[in-house]
Amino acid sequence: MQTNFTEEQLKIKDNKSSEKIFKKCVHCGMCNATCPTYEILGDELDGPRGRIYLIQDMLENERKPTSNIVKHIDRCLSCYSCMTTCPAGVNYMHLIDHGRKYIEKNYERPFFDRIIRNSLSKILPDSKLFKLSIFLVKLGKPFKFLFPSKIKNMMDLMPVSFPKKVLKIKEIYKTKNKKRIARVALLTGCVQKEISPQINESTIRILNRHGVEVVVPEKIRCCGSLNHHLGKNDLAHQDFINNINIWHDEYLKGNLDAILSNTSGCGTTMKDYGFIFKDDKNMKKKAKKISELTKDVSEYLSENLNLKFKKKEKKLRIAYHSACSMQHGQKIHSQPMNLLEKTKNEILEIPEGHICCGSAGTYNILQSKIAKQLLKNKVKNIESLKPQIISTGNIGCITQIRHGTNIPILHTIELLDWYTGGPKPKILNKL
Repeated sequence: MQTNFTEEQLKIKDNKSSEKIFKKCVHCGMCNATCPTYEILGDELDGPRGRIYLIQDMLENERKPTSNIVKHIDRCLSCYSCMTTCPAGVNYMHLIDHGRKYIEKNYERPFFDRIIRNSLSKILPDSKLFKLSIFLVKLGKPFKFLFPSKIKNMMDLMPVSFPKKVLKIKEIYKTKNKKRIARVALLTGCVQKEISPQINESTIRILNRHGVEVVVPEKIRCCGSLNHHLGKNDLAHQDFINNINIWHDEYLKGNLDAILSNTSGCGTTMKDYGFIFKDDKNMKKKAKKISELTKDVSEYLSENLNLKFKKKEKKLRIAYHSACSMQHGQKIHSQPMNLLEKTKNEILEIPEGHICCGSAGTYNILQSKIAKQLLKNKVKNIESLKPQIISTGNIGCITQIRHGTNIPILHTIELLDWYTGGPKPKILNKL
């Protein structure tokens, strides 16, 4: 793609990075073939190629974003599917992140839209505010019909209550009756640790059982993904820098082998820290190291541990849903499936498995109409397999898919924990 940035514009580091990406694009349109929003809406501007044109035009002409431009950029799921398809290696996500940053700086959203986005930005990463919001949602449910659609969607997705936590919250989880062979840090997730603490508990148990000590630094905050994808870079960078510094200090002690994420959306952003801080003299080396240390939990289990599986009497049909951030963002394909197959159950691949379920962080709240259509399509494909269980590696997908089907859905790590000596997940007690 030909670019027309001025020398002055290229002095801006973001522009310089984006120009290199623009130049890789050959206009082939293969990205549109796998784009969920293009598939549903059929509009060129609702596919990656169209959005690339919009972003390039904004940046080169220093154009003030219009509501129409913002609409098309906002409709992007950040699912990374186009990057898997692209034959030219265009890093579309870095372009869309730049576009969102530019919009956040140069466009004033309608008042109500600002309220929603700012609320999500502050509530979801903060445990105390999140718990308060659940309480307020309970009070407001009888009056739900009075609220605008985006508020209704948010209320529908909120949990009714918080599950009881089994493991005591602490910074270090030591191995029991097993010699320590490794030490890892675990990102427990913002919303996940409150609404599905069993995911972290399963992760810690299976690691401890196989000789891995787990550290959960008290001062670790949100991975920054939420605000990053909302274009709120200042807030995102506060979380980025806080976490990078804490993890790097742990690494310098000489006893940190990996940083694990059991939320694939978080892991994808963490693996991108190196790029985000590539021009920051103070942070780039630290950020690069943290990105190198980051692994999805399924990736780590597959590559570093010899799991001891226990045979169960009943063979189950399990449909595996690969989150977009897992398969497209982190390029992790075979590891979760291979681990699940070792349970000796029937593991099923979902038709059109490369297409997003519609969760995509806050997308199912901000773009509910499209998200609901994607969910409908995803559930149809899952239910066509007639599985007894759905397994996936991302809390956002679990929350989304759960609202479309009665088939039990749980994190892959919960199944692996059970099949290697952990407790049976409560959601499966009726099976």
